[in-house]
Amino acid sequence: MEEAGGNGDFHGNVLGLYSILALGRGSRKSPSFRRFHSGRTPLRDSRSGINRLQWLRSQRVVFCLILIALWAYVGFHVQSRWAHGDHRKSDFVGYKSEVVSVKPQEETAKSSGSEAVSSLVKEKTRGEGKKVSDSTERLVKSSPRKRGRRMLRRVKPKPSAEESADSEFEDVVIPTKNNSFGLMVGPFGETENRIVGLSPQKRKGKCDREGEFAGIVWTRSFVLVFHELSITGAPLSMMELATEILSCGGNVKVVALSKKGGLMWELARRGIEMIEDKADISFKAAMKADLVIAGSAVSSSWIEQYLRRNPAGSSQLVWWIMENRQEYFNRSKHMLSKVNTLIFLSDTQSKQWLSWCEEGRIELKAQPMLVPLSVNDDLAFLAGIPCSLNTPVFTVKKMMEKRDLLRSEVRKKMGLSDNDMLVMSLSSINPAKGQLLLFEAGRLVAERNVSQRNPIMLENEFSVVSLQNKTSIKYEKQAGAQHSSTSQSNNQIKNVQQLNSKKRKRKDYRVTNILSSNSQTKAAKQDLPKTRNLLSESSGSEEESLKVLVGSVGSKSNKATYVRAILRFLSQNSKVSKLVLWTRATTHVASLYAAADVYVINAQGLGETFGRVTIEAMAFGLPVLGTDAGGTREIVKDKVTGLLHPVGHEGSKALAQSIQYFINNPSMRKKMGMQGRQRVQEAYLKQHTYGKLAKVIAKCLKVRQ
Repeated sequence: MEEAGGNGDFHGNVLGLYSILALGRGSRKSPSFRRFHSGRTPLRDSRSGINRLQWLRSQRVVFCLILIALWAYVGFHVQSRWAHGDHRKSDFVGYKSEVVSVKPQEETAKSSGSEAVSSLVKEKTRGEGKKVSDSTERLVKSSPRKRGRRMLRRVKPKPSAEESADSEFEDVVIPTKNNSFGLMVGPFGETENRIVGLSPQKRKGKCDREGEFAGIVWTRSFVLVFHELSITGAPLSMMELATEILSCGGNVKVVALSKKGGLMWELARRGIEMIEDKADISFKAAMKADLVIAGSAVSSSWIEQYLRRNPAGSSQLVWWIMENRQEYFNRSKHMLSKVNTLIFLSDTQSKQWLSWCEEGRIELKAQPMLVPLSVNDDLAFLAGIPCSLNTPVFTVKKMMEKRDLLRSEVRKKMGLSDNDMLVMSLSSINPAKGQLLLFEAGRLVAERNVSQRNPIMLENEFSVVSLQNKTSIKYEKQAGAQHSSTSQSNNQIKNVQQLNSKKRKRKDYRVTNILSSNSQTKAAKQDLPKTRNLLSESSGSEEESLKVLVGSVGSKSNKATYVRAILRFLSQNSKVSKLVLWTRATTHVASLYAAADVYVINAQGLGETFGRVTIEAMAFGLPVLGTDAGGTREIVKDKVTGLLHPVGHEGSKALAQSIQYFINNPSMRKKMGMQGRQRVQEAYLKQHTYGKLAKVIAKCLKVRQ
């Protein structure tokens, strides 16, 4: 019984213990469970906190690195803001002010003219409605941060030999709160688009399907070689050629030897494909093309490499040379005889290059051809000249009204009054363009140090011009007409010179005394009273004041040393600086032409090769004051569409006389401007250029016309 009873008690105790444990597991809220676990923390409440603490202890190195990186970022940000802020000093001694970056679409000039030029720096123009690179391009770069808390140093990069002039120009800064160098105005692209009312996408010329050019380029492929993408004559002309080929059904690809400049965005907007000039990519594309057209003498290196890989490609290669200096000839002379055809812009340029070839004993494959540049349809449309863009809504009369409205709006933004005569020059700023000589002429006018000789009335130097019949009649001297040139003796020549000097000193000079009875015509007799009235129209009227607008700030062709010389001259001549306005390089020049009254092309040396800005200004009805050299004298008819003057410092005196003459005679400058406009319509529109270019392409491709 005891054994049985003992066993039973054992089983009973065991079962009772299991039941108690089972009951405890089943109900965590029971009193027994709470008492049993009263000294412990629930696992789920402590797990997350313990894990975080353990992670921080094990990853202390990572945590410290994160804190150091954050601290370094904050320190670098503060230092960068300081370095690019208002703590830089101007390069000009005696002037201290902050440098402000300027957006291309901001019209910075106010009517009061209180804001000064912000900078003359090299900037990249990226198109309408887009911001260009700000002042970071001309700020010095910071060196990498070193150990410790040392301040970051700003180190100026050293330019290469080829880019020394361009890099120097980045340092040329004009104080923003000082108008000792003039005022920055424009560009006025937004104002132009708003007044014209035509979107930039639609402002592209249409192909003349009935013309010879369209018939030749249809379905053919072309490769155009650009030496650079700056907003200058040659790249702009090549871009317009590519656009015309595309609109006429041809295929075109572009090779850019240098991508510096502001035309990259414009090429993309027009849908022009650009191929990389790397390895053999551009050469393979040229081999597949029907014709290759190189657009500058600088392209000689590319042509040499191309012909080395494809000697047979010379028959499909046209070289459109747009420079007229001997340094460009020396650079390209070894390749002139290798290409099929050479194209020049003017007869003066062609004769000059042929003389150099003769001196160097270079034999060309064919006689060079002349293809002058033209005013594109966009500018012709805005100037009020009939073109492919005209529609029943945008008639010539309507565009003339819009041009007048654009003129008044832009002049108001420039701070000009109706009594200001704006003289403009939009060439790149370098010695070959003669801006400094233009400012010297402006100083003579501002100081009223201009001789009162009339450039139209000077005896033996100019001829009386018939404005209505568009013909110039030269009148011989009365004394010289009585003797032939072969029978004059030295004493007679001296007597004639003395007689002429006495005539110049006469105050009551009369035009009829110059006329020879054998050379007078009825038309000349009718024009003489009108000419006399025009020459004396300034009497009794209020004299206009002079303003000079100069561009193009930011152009790749600008020279830093020359810019500094100009700024030094302006700082020393306060009267001239008050007359000066600056503007940036831009493709929207119609608003500038509309606002101007006179255009100056003051090219030095051999003169301008052609001067496309000259015909653009003439299209807007501006008389031209140009140097008697290069292609300018082929475009500008002296005393008909403008006035010519010699090169050099002596020419600046004559230029000052011409400027003063136009100030005194507003009606004469308007009449000369109208004559220039008529000349553009007769010889320098798109159909004239592409008609001649069609003959060149047909000759190279051996197409029957």
